[in-house]
Amino acid sequence: MDKINKIRVNTSTPYDVLIERGSLEKCGKIIADTVKSRTAVIITDDKVNNLYGYTVKKSMEDNGFNVSVFEFPNGEASKNSDTLNKIYDFLCEKNITRSDILIALGGGVVGDITGFASATFLRGIGFIQIPTTLLAQIDSSVGGKTAIDLKGGKNLVGAFKQPELVICDSETLKTLTPEFLSDGMAEAIKYGMIRDNKLFELIASHNLNNVDEIMDKMVYTCIDIKRQVVENDEFDKGERMILNFGHTLGHAVEGYYNYKTYTHGCGVAVGMCMITKKLCSDEVYIKLSECLENYNLPISVPVSSDKLLPFCSKDKKRSGGNLNYIVCREIGKAEIVNTTVEDFNNLMSDI
Repeated sequence: MDKINKIRVNTSTPYDVLIERGSLEKCGKIIADTVKSRTAVIITDDKVNNLYGYTVKKSMEDNGFNVSVFEFPNGEASKNSDTLNKIYDFLCEKNITRSDILIALGGGVVGDITGFASATFLRGIGFIQIPTTLLAQIDSSVGGKTAIDLKGGKNLVGAFKQPELVICDSETLKTLTPEFLSDGMAEAIKYGMIRDNKLFELIASHNLNNVDEIMDKMVYTCIDIKRQVVENDEFDKGERMILNFGHTLGHAVEGYYNYKTYTHGCGVAVGMCMITKKLCSDEVYIKLSECLENYNLPISVPVSSDKLLPFCSKDKKRSGGNLNYIVCREIGKAEIVNTTVEDFNNLMSDI
C-alpha cells in the first residue's frame, strides 16, 4: 500500500478520509488545504489533549489558524447534555461564527459530541474528525452519525452531520492501552463478519500482540466497507443497519453495567456472540468466538439475558413495537431481521 491512502466518501456532502502514518504533525497544512476558515476550536478530552493537543494546535497555528481548545473529562460519562452545553457556552465566548470550524480530536465520544455540536450550533458549522482510537478511525468518525447519551439510553439524541475531512494517523494507535485496542478490534471483526470474509480471516490469523503488522490494511479495508454502506444508505433506512451487528444486545450490556464495566467494543463482542450462538451454526460461532478471544474480548457476560432484554426495548433502532437485529449466518454476509420486541425477547430469553 502507498504511504498515503485516500478514500472519497460520496455522501450528500462529499469528503475525504486520509490514512497516513505521521499525518498528525502536518494536520494544519492538510486542514488549511481543505477549508477556507482560519478560526478553529479543538474539542478533545483530557487524556488525548495531554498526548496530542499541543501537536495539533501547533501544526494548525503554524499554518495560519487562530486556535482555541475545549477539554472535557475522558469517558462515555461525558457524552451528555451537560458537556454539550459547556461546549456551546465556550463557542459563544470565543465568538465562533458559521464560517469557522470545529476539530474533533479523540475517540468516539469526542467525535460524537463534537459532531452534534457542529450540527446544532448556529444551526450548523463545519467540523473535521481526527480520530485517535481504532474504534473511532474505522467506525464512528466516518458516516456522519453524531449523538449524545440520555439517562434513558445511549445515542438517543443526535443528528446526521458529515465531516469536511477525516484524518487517520495509525501512529496514534500505538499509545492505546491493550484494552482500548481490543475495544476497536471488536468493530474491525464486525466488518469482516458483515461484509468481508477475507478481512475476517486476516484478522483471525493475528492477535493483539502482532495486529500492528496488518493495521494499515485493516483500517483502510474497514473504512472502505463503511464508505460503501454509507453511500448506499446515508440516513440509516436500510442497508446501513447491518453496521449494527452486535449492537442491540451490546448496548444492552453497556447499559446494564451503567457504561462502566464493559466498553462499547466489549459490549458489541458479547452481542455478536449471543445472536450468533442462538441463530447460526456451531462452525460460525466457534470461528467468531475464537477470533474475539484472540483480541482479549469477552464472548459472554455473567448476567442472564432476561436482565439485558429490557434495555433492548429502549434501543434507538426500535420502531413502534418492532426492532431490527442483524445476523450473520455465514461469515461475510449480513441479514437484517425485523421482528416484534416481544418475539425478540422470546427468541433470546433462554440464552
